Amino acid sequence: MEAFFRAHAYDPHRHDTYAFGLTLSGVQCFDYRGSQRDSLSGHAIVLHPDEVHDGRSGIPEGFSYRMLYVEPRLIRAAMGERGRALPFVSAAVSRDARLVGAVAHALRDLDAPLDDLAAEDILLPLADALLALDPTAAGRQSSLLDRSGAERARQYLDAHRGEVVSSGELEAVAGLDRFALARHFRGCFGTSPYNYLVMRRLQRARQLLLLGESLAEAAFACGFADQSHLTRQFRRAYGLTPGRWRALQRE
Repeated sequence: MEAFFRAHAYDPHRHDTYAFGLTLSGVQCFDYRGSQRDSLSGHAIVLHPDEVHDGRSGIPEGFSYRMLYVEPRLIRAAMGERGRALPFVSAAVSRDARLVGAVAHALRDLDAPLDDLAAEDILLPLADALLALDPTAAGRQSSLLDRSGAERARQYLDAHRGEVVSSGELEAVAGLDRFALARHFRGCFGTSPYNYLVMRRLQRARQLLLLGESLAEAAFACGFADQSHLTRQFRRAYGLTPGRWRALQRE
């Protein structure tokens, strides 16, 4: 995405993905892990999955930026055998040349079609930059994570995103008890099974809203209890109401 904001931009929210950003102009301010972060033009931003953050302009003129959201499983796949624990970069705003270059490369043409080869061309530099900034990720023992069990659970959640999914179902699919699954799932994908399912529902809801479905219709189709439930979860995830988000897509 690419956006421009003056003053307030987003309420506190979190993603189940990595968020890679590049500030294009102005001062982009946000609260992250207990402190304010300020990104100037040319700075890169990397936010870890499930970390709460907000957004606002640091100057009256506003700020513009581009942002790319990448599922943790794709970063893990790009890392290959170099490490299977997700890299964590505590410095959310960075001038590291390798990271800035990788993010700028990923965001250089938002309108270009993204086939498999193009995606790999984006993912590998991002994974390399993350590993360079968190070298401990490469040294962790991959055997500590049950990747296959977590992946089976993820695929099951994808296939049943509009339904009520019980812990017992996931236990049977993954071959792990619910608490072990929660630990392995977070280690593999950066978030809990529940939040992953909510985000997949919201992803589908966004598609339906852009197609002209009402909030009530989207809520029912995506497994939310009602329209207000969808609105609460949407704002918690994206920092905007569904109505405001849809209006921004049309501007």
